[in-house]
Amino acid sequence: MPRCLCLTRRCLGLTTRIECEIRPLAGQRGLWTLLCAAGMSGAQPSAIKAQGPFHGPLVAESVLDSIAECLAEQGYETCIEPRIWRLHLQAELRRLDGERHRELGGWQSRPES
Repeated sequence: MPRCLCLTRRCLGLTTRIECEIRPLAGQRGLWTLLCAAGMSGAQPSAIKAQGPFHGPLVAESVLDSIAECLAEQGYETCIEPRIWRLHLQAELRRLDGERHRELGGWQSRPES
């Protein structure tokens, strides 16, 4: 199973798009997350969600596989176009990594100005 997936569905002349990506979380603890962005194709995503953390990429891949199967049953098809929301997913990963860093007590005694 690939670690990224792009699916689209045409309905009533509109194309709905879902992009998913599996990425490691910062800290090298073996934790991975599944990031998904959804919205109308050619526009900004209307929703960005994350699931996890998962212990290892194989667990996250199995969740992504289940999601892809469910979406295929709803009429979504694999899209061969380039992913357009990679930066949105990267920003969400940075936000998650920042939250985890604060939760684990990460702080700087002299933060840079």
